[in-house]
Order: sequence, then C-alpha cells, then structure tokens
Amino acid sequence: MEHAGLTLASVGLLALGSQWLAWRLKVPAILTLLIAGIAAGPVTGLLDPDALFGDLLFPLVSLAVAVILFEGSLTLNFRELGGHGRTVRRLVTWGALITALCGALAAHWLLQLSWEMASLLGALLVVTGPTVILPLLQTLRAREHLTQILRWEGILIDPVGAIGAVLVYEFVALGSGTQALPHTLALFAQTALVGFGLGVAGGYLWGQVLRQHLLPQRLHSFGTLMTMLGLFTVSNALFHESGLLTVTVMGAWLANMRGVPTRPIIEFKETLSVLLISGLFILLAARLTVEQLALLGWPAWAFLAVLLLLVRPLAVWLCTIGSGLDWREKGLLAFIAPRGIVAAAVASLFALRLEEIGVPGADRLVPVTFLVIIATVVSQSLLARPVGDWLKVRRPSAHGVLIIGANPVARQMAHCLRQAGLGVLLTDSSWDAVQAARAEKLSAYYGDPLSEHASQHMELTGIGYLVPLSPYRELNDLAALHFEHLLGQGQVFRLAVNLGRQARRQHATAIEHVPYLFGREMTFAQLSSLVERGARFEVEKLTETPRHRQVLRPSGEKAAPPIGAPGTRTAPLICIGSSGRPRIASADAPLSPRKGDHVIRLVMPGGDIT
Repeated sequence: MEHAGLTLASVGLLALGSQWLAWRLKVPAILTLLIAGIAAGPVTGLLDPDALFGDLLFPLVSLAVAVILFEGSLTLNFRELGGHGRTVRRLVTWGALITALCGALAAHWLLQLSWEMASLLGALLVVTGPTVILPLLQTLRAREHLTQILRWEGILIDPVGAIGAVLVYEFVALGSGTQALPHTLALFAQTALVGFGLGVAGGYLWGQVLRQHLLPQRLHSFGTLMTMLGLFTVSNALFHESGLLTVTVMGAWLANMRGVPTRPIIEFKETLSVLLISGLFILLAARLTVEQLALLGWPAWAFLAVLLLLVRPLAVWLCTIGSGLDWREKGLLAFIAPRGIVAAAVASLFALRLEEIGVPGADRLVPVTFLVIIATVVSQSLLARPVGDWLKVRRPSAHGVLIIGANPVARQMAHCLRQAGLGVLLTDSSWDAVQAARAEKLSAYYGDPLSEHASQHMELTGIGYLVPLSPYRELNDLAALHFEHLLGQGQVFRLAVNLGRQARRQHATAIEHVPYLFGREMTFAQLSSLVERGARFEVEKLTETPRHRQVLRPSGEKAAPPIGAPGTRTAPLICIGSSGRPRIASADAPLSPRKGDHVIRLVMPGGDIT
C-alpha cells in the first residue's frame, strides 16, 4: 500500500513537472507528458500501470475518457459553427470525412491492418483539439482570418471527431465476432439508438434541472459530473460500449440548450481535466512496451508522411475551393494539423477493449497514434513560425490592448484606445459589467481570463499589451504574471496598491519586475474616485511638437500637476505613434509625446487638453 501511494505521488509530481516544462517551452503539454510517460515506462521500467492498478486500470481509463469527451462536447456550440465561415464548416465535416477515409486507405495498404482496424485508426486521427492548436497559434501569430479558421477547427473538430471515432469503434467491436453483416448493422443501430437516446434525454432533463435552479448553485458542477458518469454507466449496462456516445451527445445537447448555465460547469471540468489528462497520459504512455515500439518500422513512418504530406493538403485544398484564400494561406492551413489529447486517450481505451476481445491489429493502434501525436506536435511547434515567415502569412507585431476589467474606468479607457486606432478587448467576471461594455459596442469576454476556457475562447488575435483596470489586486497581479509569458516582458503592467509595510514587502517580492501602470501612486481606487467625481479619459492628436516637456511625466511624479484639482489634467498616460504601437507610462518609463502622436490623458472637470 505504501509503495502504491509513493508511486501515485511520483506520477503526480512527474505530471506537474511536465506541465511546467511545457509552459516554459511554450509547447503543448501533451508532448512533455507523453515523453515523461515513455521515459518512466518502457525506457526505464520504473512505472508499470498494469501492476499498479490491476483490474481497476480499465474502468479508470474509461471514466477519464468519458470526462474528457464530455468536457470537449460542452464547447460544441452549433451557433458558433455557423458564424465562422464556410471554410470552418467544410473542414469539420467534409474535411474530417476526407481525412478519415484517406487515413483508412493508407493504414490498410501501408500498415497491413484489416479494413476494420484501418477505419478506426483513420477516424481516430481526425481530431486535432484546442489543447495542441492554441499554443501553436499563440506563437505563430498568423493572419487573423487564418488564426480564426485554425482556432475554430481545433475547438469544433474535437467532439465531432470523437463522435465519429466512437461510432466506427462500435461497428468494429460489435462486428468482430460475427460474419453476418445484417446482424452487425443491427447491433450498431442499437448502440447508436441507446447512445443518442440516453444522451439527448439526459442532456434535456439535466438541462431543465440547471435551468430551473432545482439544485443549489454550489452543487451544479458536482451534480453534472455525477449525472454524466451515472448515465455513462447505465448506457454501458443497457448496451455494451454505448456510454462514450451517450456522454458526448449529452454534452453537446447541454452546450446548445438555451438558458443553461454551463460556464461554471466548464470551469470545474477544466480543473478536473488537467488532473485527469496529466495523470492519464503518463500512465498510458508508460503502458507502451518495447515490443510495441519495435512495430514502428518504416511502414509507420511512411503512414505518417502520407498523413501529413498528402491527406491533410488534399482535405484543405478540397475544403477551401472558392474560399478566396491564396496558395500561401492554404499552405499554412495544410501544414498545421497536430493531433492531441482525445486521439491518444480514445486510442488507448479502444486498444484495451479490442485486445480483450482478440481483434487482430489492436496492439498497433496505440504506438502508431502516439507516433503521429509526437511527430506532429514536435515538427509543427518547431517549424510553424519559419513556415509562416516563408509563406509570408504572419501578422506584424500586435498592438492591441487587453484590459482586465469592464467597469466604468476600463470602458472609458477602452473607448480612447479604440478612438486612437487600437484593437481593445475587455474581460470581467461581472455579467453586468460585460453587458454594459457590449452595449457600448466594446468587445468583452465574460469569465475568468486565467481559466482554460479563456485560453480556448477569449479572442486574443492582435493583442500585444495588458492593462489591468480591475478593483481586484490579486486578479490584476495574476493576470500580469499569466500573460507576461504570452505577451513578453514590458508588455504587461500592474496597478499600484495601498498596502501596509509588511504586505507591500511581500507583494513586491512576488511581482517586482512588472512595471507600475501610470506610476507608483496611481491605484485603482484613486482612478475610480476621480472618474466618479467627473474626471474622464480623453484623447488628442498632437499636430506640433509639445513645448513643455517637463510636465509630461507619469501621474504621481513630482513634475506632474496635482491630481484631482478642478481644471487640471494629468500628464500623458498613453501615447500611440503613427506605427500604431502604444507607449504606456509607468513608474520607470516617463512619456515624451511626439508630433503626430495620439495622447490619452485623464482630465478633471473644467480641464482642457490644448
């Protein structure tokens, strides 16, 4: 027992280290997790999941995959699919079908798999997924419409591809023991009927519970998880292997049911999924054996080459006919298609079950899938930016601003930035503040900007700077640390805070390298108080070089005029040059406006900006 506990704790620490390393290297976490699992399993022999869990391994993997598929299907909003263009719709429908069919042909001819196993492998390798696509897009910085296409393909293909893979698997598993095709089709129809029927019924009934608030808010996430797992178990009991289809359909139904508050559920599932995914993929990779790795000879590498160099370009070319994209843009779409978490998890689960019933070729499913995942993630993570530069489809440096907060202070600043020609996105966890921002025609994300949901759904295209204007100190500081990794040092800021001496010392130690926004004395409380007393942010364009540079320093410095006095104005807070690049005042970087700059100041009632 003590040995098992030590092993589980070691897996957790290894998962944490893998996640941290992926964050530092800016690569998808699945890559470091799989490498860690292979190192701990077949390479060193330190981890043996079958010996550790015994008969519990199969149920644990099954339940974990159910949670992962359910979370993915919760993001499948059909209204969003209709709003992102014909190309996205084609890629997640016809493109997925083309990839599955061509992948099956290649697997049959090159890997010598049966048609059943080849079809299953082709269906599994359709999915890409947001967990591998989004880190690539953040470093690639392709043109906005290309980023949107790839981003939404990654989000939508996950549950769509999972449904297709589950259906193919049901056909393979149910048909493996009989030669009578009509009987096999009948069993397949029953599986689909139970899966779709229970999924729709469970999604509708549980949606009514959530919509009618028949359960306390604090139990929504827990209740959803238990209901989903209960339906998964009941579905499998009613008809063998229909549970995955049930939970996928249930999640998609909840995502598209009006009035159902799914956001708190998604946020809860994010934390759970990080735990499950991290441990699951180390354990699954550790189950690989030297014999399985030895199966990866030249046919497997040839299959990989066909998948990347022929199948993906063919699918993109057919799906982008008449789209208006030029050959360079189509080339980038054809290059970016890394496989991800759903493919690895579902392949491992299906392989376990198919090996139990003796389906030939099931032992090759996992190593080939892992080869495709590791090869695509590594090659595309390393080569995405060089390929984007060669194709000349990358965007110039981003100058847009992400504002933490959607309160009146943040909204005033957003209007000035937009008037100066910058892209602006606000984010707030207050629905009223977000609604107010959207009513003023400002782009706003509702939710926690640090969550996994935000990383997948918050539109950061064109964003290069972070300005914290939230009343919550912890959120402002955590956002600065979180987005500094993405935007870079000098592009994010923190707000000054009024703290005691001891608290100030502790606070400075944690985030001392981040510059103060607008000076060391400009707190949110001060800004909010000034706005409540009638102050306003205003923007002007300088038509001549300023004559009095001595006052052009951040607010709170000695050379600045008194803040809050009627008829006065602050020094410039933000200057935007002709290139569109903002220069933001901080305690260590006073501003010197130039001719042609747009200058944003805070003006008190009766003040002027001449």
